[in-house]
Amino acid sequence: MAGHGAEAAVTGIGLITPAGIGVPANWDRLRAAEPAAAPDPGLAGLLVDFACRVQGFDADAELGRRIAWRLDRYVQLALVAAREALADSRLSPRDWDGARVGVVLGNALGGTATYEQQTRTLHEEGPEHVSPMLVPMAAINMVAGQVAMDCGALGPNLVTATACASGTTAIGTARDLLRSGACDVVITGGTEASLTPAIVSGFARMGALSRRTDAPAAASRPFDAGRDGFVIAEGAAALVLERAADARARGARIRARISGYGASADAHHATAPDPQGAGAERAIRAALSDAGVMPDEVDHVNAHGTSTPLNDIIEARVLSRVLGGRAAVTSTKGVTGHCLGAAGAIEAVYTVLAVQEGTIPPTANLDTLDPEVELDVVTKAPRKLSIGAAMSNSFGFGGQNAVLVVTAP
Repeated sequence: MAGHGAEAAVTGIGLITPAGIGVPANWDRLRAAEPAAAPDPGLAGLLVDFACRVQGFDADAELGRRIAWRLDRYVQLALVAAREALADSRLSPRDWDGARVGVVLGNALGGTATYEQQTRTLHEEGPEHVSPMLVPMAAINMVAGQVAMDCGALGPNLVTATACASGTTAIGTARDLLRSGACDVVITGGTEASLTPAIVSGFARMGALSRRTDAPAAASRPFDAGRDGFVIAEGAAALVLERAADARARGARIRARISGYGASADAHHATAPDPQGAGAERAIRAALSDAGVMPDEVDHVNAHGTSTPLNDIIEARVLSRVLGGRAAVTSTKGVTGHCLGAAGAIEAVYTVLAVQEGTIPPTANLDTLDPEVELDVVTKAPRKLSIGAAMSNSFGFGGQNAVLVVTAP
């Protein structure tokens, strides 16, 4: 595998997802294939009343009441993940040149919990009772701004919004900032916290969500013949990226490398994928080319694998077409559900862990592989495998596709 000198070293990771708070808890639950979907009191009475929510998260305890009260949940989750990733990287904001540190985070929907709450306040109590914090709490850009404030990152600062590909787009964009020389360190990843009545109702009315209300834990079942939609989720992931040479020079542990990034548009439909998967294929081939990795060198794929009838079969066909049947495929959404704009970042971290640990977590709830899925999908138990190159796929509404290639250090 001859790379193009564009690799970014992953020196820190942080996770806060329905699978757990912190990287170790996530990795344990993922390997156990224990689904996180459960009835959600906040969704009681809706068409779909279950979700994958981060359990046990106490923003006041994690961030302090003074900070937590003025942040929407989607920012709270991102801050905690970013702090874990920075601690893991052993970089100290006290020592770095902040102007050389960037922040690029993915998010799809912004502070919807704040927006819905304040809209109720407007209608029930009047305009004079709307919070002056509404805009800074709900605006989609604020998560990158708040992370920068938290750690003194003074370089380029932005949020990528490509629906369910947002986190993956963010990581690819962060890698490009390192490649261009604009930054020496980039804190990247994605976040989402939109388990709110209006958003969940919108997805339900669209027909995107599983209706398995009698058995929520079994509802997210990627590539299974009985899948009927995704389970909506929340969460955040953060990665600290540096140029590999810089990381080695400071004696950092390199968990894995982001060696390739590819992106494309279907230009087909607002919510349905291109029936031929042409856009997804372009993104995959672009990422492989960028990394200098041949299709037959890909050992593992963390699939987008949403558990929807259309997505899973189209993605499977594309993977078969591009990679053949060699790569060991998993979808971690069987455990976490679909974390929307955070999904790609969360799954990128899971892919980094798979490469680092030589272990592919199984696809939860996969009882009967759809006969049209001609892939080696890992199920029932983790699979030990030495992974030289892996791929993480994300495909979003609007036909926005993003793919990462992750390689061993």
